[in-house]
Amino acid sequence: MNEQTTRLPKFFFRTTPQPCPYLSGRTERNIFAEIVGPDGQRAYDLLVHHGFRRSHRIVYRPDCIGCSACTPVRVVVNDFAPSRSQQRVLRRNADLSAHEQRARSTIEQYLLFGRYLSARHADGEMAAMSYEDFRGMIEDTPVESGLAEFRTPDGALAGVCLFDGLADGISAVYSFFDPELSDRSLGTFMVMWAIERARSAGLPYAYLGYWIAASQKMAYKARFRPLEALGADGWRRIEPA
Repeated sequence: MNEQTTRLPKFFFRTTPQPCPYLSGRTERNIFAEIVGPDGQRAYDLLVHHGFRRSHRIVYRPDCIGCSACTPVRVVVNDFAPSRSQQRVLRRNADLSAHEQRARSTIEQYLLFGRYLSARHADGEMAAMSYEDFRGMIEDTPVESGLAEFRTPDGALAGVCLFDGLADGISAVYSFFDPELSDRSLGTFMVMWAIERARSAGLPYAYLGYWIAASQKMAYKARFRPLEALGADGWRRIEPA
């Protein structure tokens, strides 16, 4: 991709400072833009490579005052080998079937999403989302997006992963799962599915969004190695503690 010929969004904006949802006592501020036009996919690829994430048609990146805790990370898929604990997760979920489809929402997904939020993020801003809000999160995309549903042998929906296709990988946008199946470690399982999905497509990376070492909600991403982080000198392998 040629950065010089790809049309990036003309305007970028900053949000007003808000309480950080991950680190107590800190404030959050993002820079964001809307992805539009025929160059949208190529612009999105380039922006993800520079640390942006997507929500609906908006791409955003932390731009916090005095804080750089949010670190964009990606897994080098060809070098990834599951740890012993991750191998156990794969065995526990070997009975699940994965169904990949276009990014289209269903009431079944929404009900599962609601149970997941009630159990894991009841105090978050997403907890009050209506079905139309949920539908927008899944379907309102200007880029190549897909949805993977994971079902138990009896056909019950166990988990859902929304992902974007990139020129050099897969970006895991959002995932949720049945909180009553906590013994399956479905969050870990779906990350490994995304890694394998990228590998099977011949793509080198699985983008996992932001790693925050001091946040219990986000620190889990360090378990998927080798991991590259985006810093001032570009993408470099890191060895998180």
